[in-house]
Amino acid sequence: MTTQAARTGQFGTETAGGEWKRQGNRFTDRITADSDSGSGEGPDAQGRWPVEAGRYRLVVSLACPWAHRSVIVRELLGLQDAISLAVVDPVRDERGWRFWLDDGHRDPVLATEFLAEPYLGTDPTYEGRVTVPCIVDTATGLVVTNDYPQITLDLSTQWRSLHRDGAPDLYPESMRGEMDVLIDEVFRDVNNGVYRCGFATTQAAYDEAYQRLFARLDVLEQRLADRRYLMGETVTEVDVRLFTTLVRFDAVYHGHFKTNRQKLTEFTNLWRYARDLFSQKGFGETVNFDHIKRHYYVTHDTINPTGIVPAGPDPSVWTA
Repeated sequence: MTTQAARTGQFGTETAGGEWKRQGNRFTDRITADSDSGSGEGPDAQGRWPVEAGRYRLVVSLACPWAHRSVIVRELLGLQDAISLAVVDPVRDERGWRFWLDDGHRDPVLATEFLAEPYLGTDPTYEGRVTVPCIVDTATGLVVTNDYPQITLDLSTQWRSLHRDGAPDLYPESMRGEMDVLIDEVFRDVNNGVYRCGFATTQAAYDEAYQRLFARLDVLEQRLADRRYLMGETVTEVDVRLFTTLVRFDAVYHGHFKTNRQKLTEFTNLWRYARDLFSQKGFGETVNFDHIKRHYYVTHDTINPTGIVPAGPDPSVWTA
């Protein structure tokens, strides 16, 4: 069985100008509180699945910043008993993400060795990269969604009936206008920007991505000069999204992706902010620097052909 398509390569696509482009998301059904489907049923005519505790499995890599977002949000909202978690091996080859951390190299719930199996079971014609996070319906083995930005928003807004008491509102309606603009800027220039630096294949493409990345970090540094979090005094969705890039910055992106104007630890406000978040429940406890470094330095063999994983930096700086 072909488990990883070559059309987009392992890491994405490249334009004629050497600029790296992120693959779009193939599976975009949603799990919503207003689905017309009942318990145990599939999606309604609008592609909406019903919110149902214990039915779905969230598949993540602890190395991946896009997947890490959903792990943090699941913890913050207290959804651990409502949606189970599967963690893939941080090292990936041409066959894609694999469940080799589990006994027998198979996920105990999905009974699969590779995440490509439910992908192709859902769409046998699929030829894109197999990505995390994704949510799988355990009853049918079908992939519901791999739409990573929507997954966390839906966990916040559609799964409210299953949130823990006192769960934060990560996407408050009163802030959405301003927050959505900030989310787009952070994604374009920072979350995706580090990848555009790392996978650029021309000097011009790299230079453009590098300048945009640090220009945005400078803006965020200034924004945090007089506020604890990006939207004020409350942790929100945009903080989760920025944190998962910042926590990987010095360990991976600074050297591996050549984002080396300065380290995160050399930003006064961004470093204070990132350490503040790291100290809070749901953030630091979900960071796995071993998985992070092994994934990037071993899997990205075009960037690091030796596969040598750096010994540093010392992670104790996050809690010192």
